[in-house]
Amino acid sequence: AFSPVVDCIATVTAKLLLAEQCRAAGVPVLSCMGAANKLDPTAFRVADIFETSGCPLARIVRAQCRKRGIDRLKVIYSTETALAPLDDPGDAENREQPAGSRRTVPASNAFVPAAEGLLAGAETVKDLLRAAGALRTETNAERALASAAKPTQR
Repeated sequence: AFSPVVDCIATVTAKLLLAEQCRAAGVPVLSCMGAANKLDPTAFRVADIFETSGCPLARIVRAQCRKRGIDRLKVIYSTETALAPLDDPGDAENREQPAGSRRTVPASNAFVPAAEGLLAGAETVKDLLRAAGALRTETNAERALASAAKPTQR
C-alpha cells in the first residue's frame, strides 16, 4: 500500500521530525516550504531540498537535513523573494518587542498557499499513479524527482 505524507507544517523542528520518521518508516514525503509574504503563485517549483534556492525556509531545512543525514527530500518551494513587511509608523506599541521575539510575523494571502496546496495535491496524485504504473506522461526530470521522494533505508 502506498501512503504518501504531505507536510504543510510551519515549524522547522516538526517538519524535520516528520521527515525523519517518514524516512525511517519507508514512507514517501512531500514537504511544502514557505509561502508567507509571497504574491506570485506561479513561482512554486518541485525539487529535491538540495536543489532549492531563494527560499529562506528551504535553506534552514537543507542545512538541518545535512546535519541529520537526510540525503534527499522532495519539496515544493517558491523562487519568489519574500516581500518585506510594511512598517506602520502609527503603530508605536509594536515597535518595542520583548527580548528574543520575532520582529515581524510572516503574513499570507489566500491564493499563494492555496496554489502550493494544489501543486502538492497534483504531485501526490502523480506519485500515486507512478507507483501503480499508470502514469502515462512523464518527463525525465519528473522521474528523477520521483526517486527523490522515496526514502533511502540505512
